[in-house]
Amino acid sequence: MQTSFVKMKNRKNLRFILLLIMVALNIGCDQVSKIIVRDKIGYDEQINIIKNHFILTKVENTGAFLSAGNDLPEAVRFILLSILPVFVLGYGLFYLLFKNDLPKIMQIGLCFLIGGGIGNVIDRLLYGSVTDFLHMDFGLFRTGIFNLADVSIMIGISILIIHSVKQKNMFKHL
Repeated sequence: MQTSFVKMKNRKNLRFILLLIMVALNIGCDQVSKIIVRDKIGYDEQINIIKNHFILTKVENTGAFLSAGNDLPEAVRFILLSILPVFVLGYGLFYLLFKNDLPKIMQIGLCFLIGGGIGNVIDRLLYGSVTDFLHMDFGLFRTGIFNLADVSIMIGISILIIHSVKQKNMFKHL
């Protein structure tokens, strides 16, 4: 009976460690890419990776997604884009780590979402803005300038939405 308890505890510890590694990998990829960009690319310099379709260009974003909130007073912007996200991401991380019955796909989605969010909050707290550097332009499909944290956030949201839709469809057929 005690070996069963030990196995269960080891399994929980492994889950905890794997989730932290996934979050850390998302943060790490984002932060390493931003360090390289800050060091190697000048502001508003454009480096074409795939003709004029995939471009590296460094900008600092003091607002949120697509510079939303750029015009807010600095104190309000700091509270809304730095302090509030720290609490939300902290709760999200706590929920992820200690809610043991979450489906695996939901855990993966939350790892991406939380890791990306933390990556951008680190920038805001250390630099007062977020370094963005990726831009895509394929005619009808054109993005704003974004970073790998934004990619992680979008992957996480996509996974969670797909999981949610599949769950609703599953119960529809019952």
